[in-house]
Amino acid sequence: MYVNGQHITIMSGMSLYEFLRGEGYDIERVAVERNGMIVQKASFGSVALNDEDRIEIVCFVGGG
Repeated sequence: MYVNGQHITIMSGMSLYEFLRGEGYDIERVAVERNGMIVQKASFGSVALNDEDRIEIVCFVGGG
């Protein structure tokens, strides 16, 4: 699987939610694109990742 252009190895059958939490992402502050399509936050737990996926993760940061 590729995440933000970097090849990584994942556990077979891992959900997008499990991956994001395991990598320390704040679920409420990310947007995720999987294979060119935006993934809704409500679907993070039901999206099973596989080796062919290309994931782009954008983190939102507050500031002033």
